Amino acid sequence: MITLLLLEFRKLLGSRSAKLALIVTFLLPLIWAFAPRLSALIQVNMISGWQLPAVSIGVTIQYLLPLFIAVTVAETIGSETAQGTLAPLLLRPVDRTKVIASKLIAALVFPFLLIITTVAGSLLAGIPLGFGTFTGGTGLGPGLFVGVGELSGGEAFGQVLRGAFLSGVVLMPVAALSLLFGVLFLNTAASALATFATLIVMRLLVVLPEAIQRILLTSHFGIYVQQGDIGQPLILLLIYTLGFGLMAIYAFDRRDV
Repeated sequence: MITLLLLEFRKLLGSRSAKLALIVTFLLPLIWAFAPRLSALIQVNMISGWQLPAVSIGVTIQYLLPLFIAVTVAETIGSETAQGTLAPLLLRPVDRTKVIASKLIAALVFPFLLIITTVAGSLLAGIPLGFGTFTGGTGLGPGLFVGVGELSGGEAFGQVLRGAFLSGVVLMPVAALSLLFGVLFLNTAASALATFATLIVMRLLVVLPEAIQRILLTSHFGIYVQQGDIGQPLILLLIYTLGFGLMAIYAFDRRDV
């Protein structure tokens, strides 16, 4: 299993879509350092480098990061099918479940890698603003950017870590869903399109009663900034991840590739 995992991570990170996603998520936050209208657009006066991760995550988590994840994860199945390398792999004495499980684990780790590069790029862009104690908030803790008073660098770092981790958790169901569609369609473009279309349709369901909205995946894309009890949204996101993941494993075990 370890060998399969290492193989899947090497294939995932070696793909062109993954390389592009990692490069863009790292470089995009650097624009904030040269964006004269940033404060006007987000209506917040940036006074600390600790505030830029919240800006970068907020800008990318709704569409850009899900798009990168959908394409890259779908490619783990679609590219192997197109190149004819998946079928020979399954002819070897290797358990199908282990093959797809290793792909699933790699897919679920990928969102966290994107968040890491996003935060890293943001902190690099924030060097001119500094990382010392400041009055305000990081945008990822109590009071958001306004804060609740003076915030030390250590406390700000803790808020950024919490927000980054929750952002990765938010994107895990997207990765699992993309893998599921990858198994069903065996085509990168179709799988990525189906994943993104599913997310857009969920967003359009805001016209439904609030009770239904609370169980939609896209209704919880903002929990990385929520304070207080976030247990129920986290459980729902994990249920989505587990459900999509198990369906992908079930479908792959019975799929003729």
